[in-house]
Amino acid sequence: MIVELEPSLDERGSLARTFDAGVFAAHGLDPRVAQCSTSFNARAGTLRGMHYQRAPHGEGKLIRCTKGRIFDVAIDLRADSPTHRRWVSIELGAGGGRSLFVAEGCAHGFQTLEDDSEVHYQMTSAYVPASYAGVRWDDPAFAIEWPEPPRGERILSERDHNHPDYLI
Repeated sequence: MIVELEPSLDERGSLARTFDAGVFAAHGLDPRVAQCSTSFNARAGTLRGMHYQRAPHGEGKLIRCTKGRIFDVAIDLRADSPTHRRWVSIELGAGGGRSLFVAEGCAHGFQTLEDDSEVHYQMTSAYVPASYAGVRWDDPAFAIEWPEPPRGERILSERDHNHPDYLI
């Protein structure tokens, strides 16, 4: 779900809530915040993903780009969902006023579109290394249409490069 900021503007600039538990709950989103993280990415073309946590430690994530720009992606891995194996994407950028809420049971990843991009995450559950999982960013089961990386080079960690294909 895309979350839009509603800034209050005056001569000083603006102020906007980036999170409101009551509003999230009213829209059917999990309002818990168990952990927050920041990802700094020095080079455009950096790809992180596609990550999720297996039950019983599944997590929802609220993602916001606080510096630079990213191409943000979520894949629905919930077997009983009508959107199972479908993906959505959105470009997020600093000052853009948008965030993406990724539901529990969905994989998440992004590719940076600018150098020095920073991403802020709020998670509904704490990270549990034994529950970490991922699927390949270029798995044909999803056919994600990633943008061509700037300078033609996509940068991935060894772990992200070696995620398995999705088999359900």
